[in-house]
Amino acid sequence: MKIDAFHYVQLGTAYRGLQPVPDEEVIDLYGGTQHIPLYQMSGFYGKGPSIKQFMDIFSLPEMALLSCVVDHFLGHGLEFDQAHLYKDVTDAIRDVHVKGLMYQWIERDMEKYILRGDETFAVLSRLVAHGKQLFLITNSPFSFVDKGMRHMVGPDWRQLFDVVIVQADKPSFFTDRRKPFRKLDEKGSLHWDRITRLEKGKIYRQGNLFDFLRLTEWRGPRVLYFGDHLYSDLADLMLRHGWRTGAIIPELEREIRIINTEQYMHSLTWQQALTGLLERMQTYQDAESKQVLAAWMKERQELRYITKALFNAQFGSIFRTFHNPTYFSRRLVRFSDLYMASLSCLLNYRVDFTFYPRRTPLQHEAPLWMDQLCTGCMKTPFLGDMAHIR
Repeated sequence: MKIDAFHYVQLGTAYRGLQPVPDEEVIDLYGGTQHIPLYQMSGFYGKGPSIKQFMDIFSLPEMALLSCVVDHFLGHGLEFDQAHLYKDVTDAIRDVHVKGLMYQWIERDMEKYILRGDETFAVLSRLVAHGKQLFLITNSPFSFVDKGMRHMVGPDWRQLFDVVIVQADKPSFFTDRRKPFRKLDEKGSLHWDRITRLEKGKIYRQGNLFDFLRLTEWRGPRVLYFGDHLYSDLADLMLRHGWRTGAIIPELEREIRIINTEQYMHSLTWQQALTGLLERMQTYQDAESKQVLAAWMKERQELRYITKALFNAQFGSIFRTFHNPTYFSRRLVRFSDLYMASLSCLLNYRVDFTFYPRRTPLQHEAPLWMDQLCTGCMKTPFLGDMAHIR
């Protein structure tokens, strides 16, 4: 199911297996409300006592497998314990990573699975050319990283990075002080010597962020770290260490393409206009007015479902419920300074470009954009002059 920033289930997005759960049943499951209590919600790393937040690209096969297995059991009348099923599926997905199966499959067909290689090389090269110091911290093994980087960048890829750390075991890398760095040779064999400095061109395994900070002296907002997992990559770095963070959200590319379509813009504009009319005209309670209001309400609800289906028929946009931000969006803006579809998006900006935070109006502030112009707040000064703003 899909949850908004305020812990409410978006009705019409709850599924048991591959079948939708009726809205009435969802409300009944949560004691007559769509709201999920805080104690059931995800903890700091996206997993609560009874709910897990799926929120990166590796979640897609896990969600698909869970849904299909549940659907099979239900369709064949087989009894099962949900906790056992969840653990077995999670263990299976984990083993695909831990046992190296995923790496083997990707290595067999680099062209299919590794995207934007040339653009990534262009970003890294430009940063180095402008005097930036680059580092790589990954949970993947060296053999896989080396083959992938050779495919994207070439045999001298290590010269682009001042520090390379593999099998880092994030997110514990950011919190556990006990694991020391170990050096790897060209064959991937571990050295025994104590690490007193991190050298360019060398490969290090595991370690921890506290030793990394001590050895590099890279601290605070001078550091910009990119990752594709809000919890494993970004949360600790922003909240505990004050680094700047950038989130890579591949789905963003498709979502932006949709919101730029004429159908989406027309649907959203009229939906917002109807919302403003309903808010302003609800004071009229005669029979004819009530009939008009009911028609507007019905049309608005239909438009909301149409807009949702533009993104995904089952769940809609990953960034919004009908109007509120999703729970994912809330965590995204909490743990990332920037977010983008791909690292290659940086090619659209100069290296010295400054991204300024955008001031968005609070509910009590003057409406400065189209969404808020549709609220019917006619007493706002200069509203007529602002009507052309989109």
